[in-house]
Amino acid sequence: MRRGCERPDLGGCRRRRRWRLRLSIPDGAFHLWFVLFSRCFMSFGEGSAALTAQNSGSFSMYSPGPSDSPSDLFSPIQISPSVVPHALPPMVPTPPMYPYFPSAPDPVLTGRCPVNISAINDTVERTAVDCSAPLATLLGSVICCPQFDSMLRIFQGEYSSATGSLVLNKTVAKDCFRDLTSVLISSGANGSISSLCSIKSSNLTGGSCPIKTLVDFEQTVNTSKLLDACTTVDPLRECCRPVCQPVIAEAAVRLASRDSSSLSKNDALESPSEQVIVDDCKGVVFAWLAKQLNFDEANNAFRILTSCKVNKVCPLSFEDMSAVVEACSGLAPKNTSCCSSLNDYILTLQKQMLITNKQALNCATLFGSMLEKKGIVTDLYTLCEIDLKDFSLQGCLLRSLPTDVVFDYHTGVSFTCDLSDNIDAPWPSSSSLSSLSTCASASLPALPTSETSGYLGDCGIRVDYYLVTVLCILLIKFF
Repeated sequence: MRRGCERPDLGGCRRRRRWRLRLSIPDGAFHLWFVLFSRCFMSFGEGSAALTAQNSGSFSMYSPGPSDSPSDLFSPIQISPSVVPHALPPMVPTPPMYPYFPSAPDPVLTGRCPVNISAINDTVERTAVDCSAPLATLLGSVICCPQFDSMLRIFQGEYSSATGSLVLNKTVAKDCFRDLTSVLISSGANGSISSLCSIKSSNLTGGSCPIKTLVDFEQTVNTSKLLDACTTVDPLRECCRPVCQPVIAEAAVRLASRDSSSLSKNDALESPSEQVIVDDCKGVVFAWLAKQLNFDEANNAFRILTSCKVNKVCPLSFEDMSAVVEACSGLAPKNTSCCSSLNDYILTLQKQMLITNKQALNCATLFGSMLEKKGIVTDLYTLCEIDLKDFSLQGCLLRSLPTDVVFDYHTGVSFTCDLSDNIDAPWPSSSSLSSLSTCASASLPALPTSETSGYLGDCGIRVDYYLVTVLCILLIKFF
């Protein structure tokens, strides 16, 4: 935990940080890589010898002696044709030694889903990478689950194009959901993606929303208004000055009130159960939007709308903090014991997952409020030099805007970390909290101040301990 440059807000002295996970070779697999390298080297030599034999009909196996003239050095010994093998091995080019990932088994499909999943193949592949097995639990709330939910909405839109229904019945929903998850897992996604994201096949059924067909929807909702507001969603303004969200809410209320007299004339909900119906109808609205927009437009819009909701909460779990309360109670707690206890506790929080910069702000405020309720009156963040990045795994704060995991065989797995400078965590009762408003004109995160500010130099070439550990476990399993 260290401090950097002093700033009154989150707009200054920040860098964009590009993390690339290099696939480390575990000790147990080193002998395999050595054998592969030796085999490649021998294959190159064999291929070269074969090529020489094919081109000249002879082998150069000559070692010059002291009495040889310079002209003799380039005259190969002629070997009898009976010695030359009749069938020379063909020269097969040696493949480059990129990290090898064995192909996953083919997905097991039910054969009862009426939608051709390959029609949304690009979206499915993006979801599989964002929810890749080793990183899904660390990136779930920020990247994986929002993308998984967006994929299901796009799938509903594809289903409605073929059937005219914006939702699936329960039986078809189960079959299609099983097929989708099977395809994702076979493409490298986490096997428990459904439970990780708390998404079930019932999300495809429309729940208790009374309007489920395309015809009824377009007769009830002002579709032109909906398209105008949601075709292009501004990622910087939607969360603070929403345009699309209120129109979706209005359309959902219209759908929910179609066959109900419990809504007042101003579309106000009178009971909590009616809110459940409206929430189900929002899923129908998303399905209609997915049908009208192309896949990229729909995915971008849905991811932005989800990020607005994700960044309003703190996804971390705060367990027993009695040790911190005991060490830091009183008007003047001892720096050494208090900060040691606080740092140990925050380290347990940090190990949970990667979070966004806005989520870190929420978590710092929530944690400080919980400590204040337990009698802590001292600004522990200032006392112990706690930064916002200390609440996220490896000190990496993800961007608050939607982002994706990038994977290729050259660079491995990579994602972007923002706000890597030491921004002081705000104590709830301090005046600095108001300067960190996520909707202020100096929005969070700020833009890099130079072209070189997006790089970490030697410090950014690897991510150690937890993230590399999970990849090493996978390599050991594969080999």
